[in-house]
Amino acid sequence: MGSLLPIGFAAPWVLTAFVALPVLWWLLRTTPPQPAYVKFPPLRLLLSLHNKEETPQHTPWWLILLRLLLAAILIVAMAGPVWKPLDIAEPKAGPLWVIVDNGWDASADWDRQIRMAEMLVEGASQNNRTVMLVTTADGPAQPMRLSSAQEVADQLRALSPRGWQAARSELLPALQKQAAQSPPGAILWFSSPLEEPSTTSFARGLANIARATDVQERAFLIYRSDTPVYALKHLQNSAGAMTTTILRHPAPLSETLTVRAYDRKQRVIAEQTVELEPRQNSAQISLELPSELRNDITKLSILGKASSGSTVLVDEKWRRRKLGLFAGGFADRSQPLLSPLYYLERALSPFADLPPAKTTDISTAVSDYFDKGISVLVLAEVGTLPKSTEAEIASWVSKGGTLVRFAGPQLPEKQDSLIPVALRMGERKLGGSLSWKEPQALKSFSPNSPFRAISLPNDVTVNRQVLAEPTADLPDRTWASLEDGTPLVTAKKHGNGTIVFFHVTPDTKWSNLPLSGGFVDMLRAITSISSTAVLPPQNETDGPASASALPLLKVLNGYGKLIDTSVNHQPILERDFANTHPSRETPPGLYGSPEAARALNLIEDDDTLVPLDLSALSMATTLEYPSEKPLDLRGWFFSIAILLALLDTLALLWLSGKLRSNRVTASATFLLITTSLILTSTDKVWAQNSAEDFALDASLDTRLAYVITGSPEVDEISRAGLFGLTRLLTDRTALEPETPIGLDLQKHELAFFPIIYWPIDANMQLPGPQAMSRIGAYMRNGGTILFDTRDAYGPSGSNSQNKQKLQQLLQGLDIPSLEPVPHDHVLTKTFYILDEFPGRYNESPMWVQASASSSDGSRPVRAGDGVSPIMISGNDLAAAWAIDPEGNYLYPTIPADSNQREMAARVGINILMYTMTGNYKADQVHIPALLERIGQ
Repeated sequence: MGSLLPIGFAAPWVLTAFVALPVLWWLLRTTPPQPAYVKFPPLRLLLSLHNKEETPQHTPWWLILLRLLLAAILIVAMAGPVWKPLDIAEPKAGPLWVIVDNGWDASADWDRQIRMAEMLVEGASQNNRTVMLVTTADGPAQPMRLSSAQEVADQLRALSPRGWQAARSELLPALQKQAAQSPPGAILWFSSPLEEPSTTSFARGLANIARATDVQERAFLIYRSDTPVYALKHLQNSAGAMTTTILRHPAPLSETLTVRAYDRKQRVIAEQTVELEPRQNSAQISLELPSELRNDITKLSILGKASSGSTVLVDEKWRRRKLGLFAGGFADRSQPLLSPLYYLERALSPFADLPPAKTTDISTAVSDYFDKGISVLVLAEVGTLPKSTEAEIASWVSKGGTLVRFAGPQLPEKQDSLIPVALRMGERKLGGSLSWKEPQALKSFSPNSPFRAISLPNDVTVNRQVLAEPTADLPDRTWASLEDGTPLVTAKKHGNGTIVFFHVTPDTKWSNLPLSGGFVDMLRAITSISSTAVLPPQNETDGPASASALPLLKVLNGYGKLIDTSVNHQPILERDFANTHPSRETPPGLYGSPEAARALNLIEDDDTLVPLDLSALSMATTLEYPSEKPLDLRGWFFSIAILLALLDTLALLWLSGKLRSNRVTASATFLLITTSLILTSTDKVWAQNSAEDFALDASLDTRLAYVITGSPEVDEISRAGLFGLTRLLTDRTALEPETPIGLDLQKHELAFFPIIYWPIDANMQLPGPQAMSRIGAYMRNGGTILFDTRDAYGPSGSNSQNKQKLQQLLQGLDIPSLEPVPHDHVLTKTFYILDEFPGRYNESPMWVQASASSSDGSRPVRAGDGVSPIMISGNDLAAAWAIDPEGNYLYPTIPADSNQREMAARVGINILMYTMTGNYKADQVHIPALLERIGQ
């Protein structure tokens, strides 16, 4: 495509026709226009005779200029002018290679990337060229073949960014093979911003292919994205907060980022903002919440920057557990360093909550711990357990609890059922005058234990321990062993829970294990396998920790959303899960079972965002993605040419004298003006004024609607409020409405909408009689109008101008009797249980159609769906729902209360569910079955 400043031409050779303009000028100048023909009487003709000879008149200069301009514009139009044309490869003969980065980092600029690829492939289709499409995140197994441009365009439209990092270097052998069979004529690479973690440079390999196949610089284009990429890593759930680190690249400007935490139902639990300075590429976010709320978090994501890299899935590993600690001797607390709980508290407190025991009575203390919902119970140097306490602990473990016991002098000769292996009586002392051998060091961790990912500490020695009786299942129940093969930690499954036994004390009397960092890692690993919720008992199984495979349940796509997997990915062995890196074979997402899913996140703690290195591609042309789509100007130039042709026709009529008739003049002028309006009017304006297009928009998708009052401020609040309510419905319910619509009551059809929000403004004009008749018909046929006077906060009370305007409006409608929403109304329980109906304010009641009570006091079900045709509030509901495109609320509640904001959101959802589902929850027939179902 030829280019001239910001204008390019699809057929620049046509511009050579400009050399013919001087010849055209000479022809037009020497050819006179058609002479004027006027009928005169014979006498007039004789009187006007002249004897001198007259020469032909030349064409006027302005008519010559008009026709030259018309010819020039036609030449430009036929040359195919394009405003801000694309830089398109200029290949030699050969196919076109289109390489698309579709890893997670491409999601930030995906729309521009695919739009550019589609436009360039469309250009290839006009030249009947074959195209090969290669996606860098799908590996060398993808089919690499030449196809038609139309087929590749269809494939591009079906693409979406993957949830893992693109592995470009894996494609080089297949590309080299394809280049040997069919050398490319041009190469287009639509790259993402980040480099892959590989020692092989894809850019250098691609340059070698281009050099070997003689691809020139103008035929080797790389479109590089400059849109920042964001990521989250290093999630920690500490004693007071959940923290994570934000990464971004590039970081040229200052900006404010918001991290949101979601629960299992994708409801927002908390959010935190952070300010990033120019060239600052990382920051830490801290969500300070009670541990109970933090345990409900299932996902963290950066608001408005969603991708699989900026999303962290939270599983049981990150839940903060409650642990109960109980020691056999509380008297040692007066000397902390001699207390068996001293080392346990300091090892566990960074990642667990440790509620104190209220009493030294083990039965009372254990029962109190269970009431607090602990996940792990640690018994240090506890000897004989009361039978009732032993049975209570055994029942708790079988439901999913984890019991950790430590040896000590108090172990009884007669062992209870809460020790995983049979023990030898007496203690084994090492390193003394009458001892067995020297102090022993740790030798290994079992691959079936939760310690398998821990580096073996080499500073641990054991001086004394309790030995286990050798049995056939002892190796399977051993999690950690000493150098001589004797077990240090043993465990067994008991129902859904686990019993773990350390063969040493929790202090330094028998070993230096409590002084080692490995002690903290071992306790953390045990805590991580415990459950935060007690599960119903299942079949009891003994043996080692499960080594079963974990199948992929949900995959995290490039936009940070969990979706069903469409490819049969290989499961991950449970013992290998901690060391598994996300990739194409093991994508980020949820693995295992729905009841106990394991999260595999894309960004690991030591990962960084490495920018793409294109220094090896000096032979290629590197371009930025255009900020706007090229505009084809041919239609505009042809339109101007038609206008100039009409002007030329009028000029000829005027010169020939045929415009003397007023009728002809008026008709020609009308034709010119009409044609000009048709040519200059855009399709978009006609579409906006088309009733058919409005009907399609309103009926094909569910949309919320508001009445346009004529006040820009009020209408913008209504639009932003219903936009926010649309987001709430999408996030919390199965309903997914499209963007809201503003209604002009004079011309728009109302029947498409189940509910219409009508904000009252004192300065708005009342609808005319015809519009009021249509409103009344809408309400009688089942529609609901929510009137909002927006004046609940203020001294005016019932005499406000908005209320007066509403009274004037309702005088023209057939309105039923109204009452404040009763406590047993369907509106109070259609989705959430509500006692009040706040918006931005919480001073006004919600009024609905009154319903008379029956003789037994119950409220009868009305005919139809039982939905009130009118609702009235003064709490400014739309302002409470209003958000900007980034999801930030625009107006504070009065008073400023986050709970009031949440209640306003629930009010909106209840209203929508009420108007769309009717009175089904008022049906008393199902109440006994529902109560029986929930066990009441």
